[in-house]
Amino acid sequence: MEFRHLGRSGLLVSEISYGNWITHGSQVEEEAANDCVHAALDEGITTFDTADVYAGTKAESVLGRALNGVRRDSLEIFTKVYWPTGPGHNNRGLSRKHITESIHGSLRRLQTDYVDLYQAHRFDYETPLEETLKTFDDLVRQGKVLYVGVSEWNADQISQALKIADEMGFDRLVSNQPQYSMLWRVIEPEVVPLCEKEGLGQIVWSPVAQGVLTGKYLPGRPAPEGSRATDPTGSGFIGRFLPDDALLAAVQDLQPIAADLGLSMAQLAVAWVLQNQNVSSAIIGASRPEQVRDNVKAAGVTLGPDVMRKIDDVIGGFVRRDPALTESPKKRP
Repeated sequence: MEFRHLGRSGLLVSEISYGNWITHGSQVEEEAANDCVHAALDEGITTFDTADVYAGTKAESVLGRALNGVRRDSLEIFTKVYWPTGPGHNNRGLSRKHITESIHGSLRRLQTDYVDLYQAHRFDYETPLEETLKTFDDLVRQGKVLYVGVSEWNADQISQALKIADEMGFDRLVSNQPQYSMLWRVIEPEVVPLCEKEGLGQIVWSPVAQGVLTGKYLPGRPAPEGSRATDPTGSGFIGRFLPDDALLAAVQDLQPIAADLGLSMAQLAVAWVLQNQNVSSAIIGASRPEQVRDNVKAAGVTLGPDVMRKIDDVIGGFVRRDPALTESPKKRP
C-alpha cells in the first residue's frame, strides 16, 4: 500500500480506502462485510469511509463492529452528515442541532471517541454556512473530529467556505469527496484547480463508475444478478451510464489496454484516478473479499502518458465534464 497526504494537511491516508456505501447493512450480510473489512486491513488499507445515512445508520454500526479490536491509532475513520437519519424535521441538513446530534450517533455506532474526518455530505442551502462551519470548528476543538471536509460541493461552495473559515478563524476544509472516474470528470475544470491552490485533497468515490468500468455490463444484455444496477440504492447513480450500449461497447475496448499492463479492468480504473495528484485516496467498495484483493493492486501503479492517451481515444466521447453536474438539493430531502 502507498500513502498520500490528505490535501495539505499532515494526515496520511492509504491511497486506496475502503467504503461501505450500499454494501454494509443492506446488500451483503454482516459476516461478508466483516470479511471484506479484514481483507482490506490485510492488504494494508488503513482508511475507512462511511456515512450516518448509509443503510439507515446501520452501515456505521457494521463498520464499528468490524473494526473493534483494531488499534485506533492505526486507522483513519471518515464519516459524513447531511442526509436524513430519522423522520423528524431536524434529522437532516447541516444545522448546529443536526450536526451535533449526528456526530454523537456516529461516534456511538463506530465505537470510537473521535473520527479522523467529518464531512458535509452535501451543501445545505437552508443553513447559513457560518453556522455549519462554526459547529464543525467546535467539534474539532472538543476533540471529537480531527479534520473537516465536504462531499460533492462545487467550486463556488468550497470557495465560500474557505473564505468564511479564514475570516472567522475556523478550521479549514482539508478535503472534498466527489464522484470521479474515467467517465465522470466533472471536478477537473473547476474543483481540482481550486483545491490544488487551496490545499484540499480529493477522496474520490466510484472510481470504477459503479462497476461499469469493470467490463461486467455487456451491451445488449441484462445487468448481472446482484450487481449495483439491480440494487435500488445504487441503481440511480449507475443509471447515468446505463443503458448505453455504445458506451458499454467502448468500455470493452479497454480490455486490451488493461491486459497489456497486466491489470484487471477494475485495477486499471482505480489506477487511472490515482494518476491525478490532487487525489488523496480512491474509495473502493466490495461485497466479497476477493474484490478488495483485486482492486488494491492498483496501489502504486503508474500509467504513462501513452496509456492515458489510449484510454481517452477509446472512451473520450462518453466522458462527462460539465461542472454543473455537481449539484446539491435546493431543499433538504
